Amino acid sequence: EVHCRRLGGGLVQPGASLRLRCKISSRTFSMDATGWFRQTPGKEREFLAANSWSGETIEYSDSVKGRFTISRDMFNKNIVDLQMNSLRPEDTAVYYCASGTVVANFDDMYRYWGQGTQVTVSS
Repeated sequence: EVHCRRLGGGLVQPGASLRLRCKISSRTFSMDATGWFRQTPGKEREFLAANSWSGETIEYSDSVKGRFTISRDMFNKNIVDLQMNSLRPEDTAVYYCASGTVVANFDDMYRYWGQGTQVTVSS
């Protein structure tokens, strides 16, 4: 199972930071990658970032590169965080994490999904 949650309130002001956490309850064989996505009503799910189990392979979308950082806990690799800085109103969305076989920037490659958590950026 995959669980994602915010480490803070879901309503933040522009320019603020927020950290999301993804916890995989048990690693399934060959599920070596964790990805973060987001979705707004009426739009397709958008890839944000992903990293491999080893942490050696990391990929970001251009829309968040330099502002968001994905990291895997050194001591518990089932935990993958997404640190979001300099948040903008257009970052408002439901955020999901997912477990997949390889680092990829499209959602078809991810098999197990968390329930999603709402992030709203507004003044």
